[in-house]
Amino acid sequence: MIGILAAALIAAFVTAFSTPYVLRYAEKSTAVDMPGERRANTVPLPRLGGVAILIGFLLAVVLTVTMRQYSRPGQHTWTLQIAGILVATAFVAVVGLIDDFRDLPAKLQALALITAGLILFAFGVRIEGVTNVFGGASSLSYNSLSNWHPLGVVASMLMTIFWVFVVTKTVDAIDGMDGLASGVCAISAATLALMAVQLRNPEFATLALIAAALAGACIGFLRLNYHPAKIIMGTVGAWVLGLVLASVSILGAFKVAAAVSVLVPVLVLGLPIFDYAHVLTRRLLERAPLTRADKRHLHHRLAARGWNQRQIVWFIYSLAVVLCGFALVLFKVGRPGR
Repeated sequence: MIGILAAALIAAFVTAFSTPYVLRYAEKSTAVDMPGERRANTVPLPRLGGVAILIGFLLAVVLTVTMRQYSRPGQHTWTLQIAGILVATAFVAVVGLIDDFRDLPAKLQALALITAGLILFAFGVRIEGVTNVFGGASSLSYNSLSNWHPLGVVASMLMTIFWVFVVTKTVDAIDGMDGLASGVCAISAATLALMAVQLRNPEFATLALIAAALAGACIGFLRLNYHPAKIIMGTVGAWVLGLVLASVSILGAFKVAAAVSVLVPVLVLGLPIFDYAHVLTRRLLERAPLTRADKRHLHHRLAARGWNQRQIVWFIYSLAVVLCGFALVLFKVGRPGR
């Protein structure tokens, strides 16, 4: 638990400390988000805040995972999978940074996220199977292993890429209001950290450190991102948050052969996923391009009803907490060896 708190605090302080420097650089660059139909900001805002999130996250992970490696002889916390998460995170950060400066076409963005999923898969970060939550049991207290369905290599690869793509795009989609994406991701990351720490295994302890570091980085960024924001995270931030959340959920909630494991990661990230699914469904029904920007997201609809930004953000925070609470309960009931 001390390590988890250390990871969160280091990430929070480093992110909070580095954000003003990133802000000053962004103000002098072309990476500025102009007011528009889909954006809530009424003045131009620098959009490189994700760089500060990345710095705080990476420093916290490297320090705490390395300290754990040397403080616990025989426990190899630096694994190929952990390295894969950092490599994929660095990759999406670079592409996201390019997008913040040049606005890459949707096809190139999609290709980048697919590549990130392939990187994770190559490093062993994979969805290896799913569970049937309705698998012939009368309660949640049955042997969940009987409902575990392993995936073949191709199916595993496709599922991994799909999950990474969906989670990353949903985080990007909700980044339309001051403090919204960073707050929701902090709640989701903290939930994943609490889940991982319950699984008494060195592998999951490392995941807890990564999730805690991400939560801390989000909280540190809120110092200048909460309404009225002075800086937004941009594509680089949204993609880093989405990629790490997807990775940790793959190695944590998805990997545990629990009776309800297939529901757990969906609920943890449920709010942005359900919102994004609703938007895509509406576009499909109207035969509109799936990549077309519009104002159908929950925060847009609440704003249209006259809610102010703080009311909207705290309402969505509350929904995220409720869904994550359900996920924690299901995880505790369904995990093996409880």
